[in-house]
Amino acid sequence: MKLWMMLLILLLHLVVCVSLPAPSKVSISSLNMEHTLSFLPGPGTPPDARFTVQVLRLRKSQWRLLAACAQLTAGQKCNLTRAFKDRYEQYQARVQAFTPSQMSNWTVSGEFLPLTDTVLGPPDVSLSGCGNCLLLRLGAPIAMEFSPTYRVHVQRTRDGVQFTLGLPYKEETVITYLQPGVEYCVTVSIWSVFNKNTVSSAPHCAFTSPPPSRSSCT
Repeated sequence: MKLWMMLLILLLHLVVCVSLPAPSKVSISSLNMEHTLSFLPGPGTPPDARFTVQVLRLRKSQWRLLAACAQLTAGQKCNLTRAFKDRYEQYQARVQAFTPSQMSNWTVSGEFLPLTDTVLGPPDVSLSGCGNCLLLRLGAPIAMEFSPTYRVHVQRTRDGVQFTLGLPYKEETVITYLQPGVEYCVTVSIWSVFNKNTVSSAPHCAFTSPPPSRSSCT
């Protein structure tokens, strides 16, 4: 009788200790220093499960609960922008599923360094003609502590002739030595020695000056 009782207690203990499936695909995405954590529930996670997020600054080696992301539901994302505010620090995040009676193992993200891992761009661009030149106006997507270089790709619409300029950031830049009355298209991207993850602007097109009228008589 005692043996059966011990087996029953052991079985109940195992049932209580069965953990929830751990979350999967824990990843950090970032655009212009706005950082977001996403994840998927593990297979078989009950619909009433909640998820909690902790963050780690690697230099301190101590996990910290993120109060704003302490009771997420499946499909919710966690904004890490304030938690990862020092762009020169390396961070990690981890996610755990839980119910009132169970919890999962933690699933840990990869290491994340805001300075090099965020995606920069696209810059704001406007373009207008100025005779035999183009006036390029740029707006930086974020305030940057260093002066980036902008790569400006220029293509002549008529025949596809193209060239690329590397320009320091200025709100207004004149692209000179172009043909008057001709349309050019420009795309712009940020280039930084610290970060190669960039998104180019959409093409912006303009005539250097009004094209000659086709209806004019010779």
